[in-house]
Amino acid sequence: MSARCALAVLTTLLLLGCETTPKVTTNADPSADLSTYKTFAFFDPLSTDKSSYTSILTTRLKSATQRELENHGLVYDSTAPQLLVNFNVNVQEKTDVQSMPAAGGYYGYRSGLYMGWAGYPQDIQTIHYREGTLAIDLIDAAKRQLVWQGVAVGEIGEKARENQGAAVDKVVAEVLAKYPSAGAAPK
Repeated sequence: MSARCALAVLTTLLLLGCETTPKVTTNADPSADLSTYKTFAFFDPLSTDKSSYTSILTTRLKSATQRELENHGLVYDSTAPQLLVNFNVNVQEKTDVQSMPAAGGYYGYRSGLYMGWAGYPQDIQTIHYREGTLAIDLIDAAKRQLVWQGVAVGEIGEKARENQGAAVDKVVAEVLAKYPSAGAAPK
């Protein structure tokens, strides 16, 4: 295997490793005491349902979110919820272009200690991938005001596309692990 092929394989493996852990960020209303919320339901209609029917993605998101919030001690109550849950999902096609000195030194001879510099050939690698964003919004039902939001951003890899249910479960768990009441004993 040439040095150029080995470098391409290594770069690909590093990118595949990145797809397993999305970057999760959160934001909360500083005036809201999140510990006072005990019940939740889902916003109607959810942002993931732009048509007049419930999508499979919405069903999976609701199931995973209900499980995680109940594990945090909240109770599902569709008649008088204190929190309403909404989802926003976005998928974008992305391109990453990387340039690195060509392996093998000066035009392929005297390799080893002599690596190329800006005046010598460069290997350019273009990587196309899908990046997904999931936002889980928790809204104060009485005030109709956002009180907490968790956002996950990451590459959507082949494993996630093949097993969407497990991928949704995993990312929802990672987002809601950041909810301040995480770790509360379930009721």
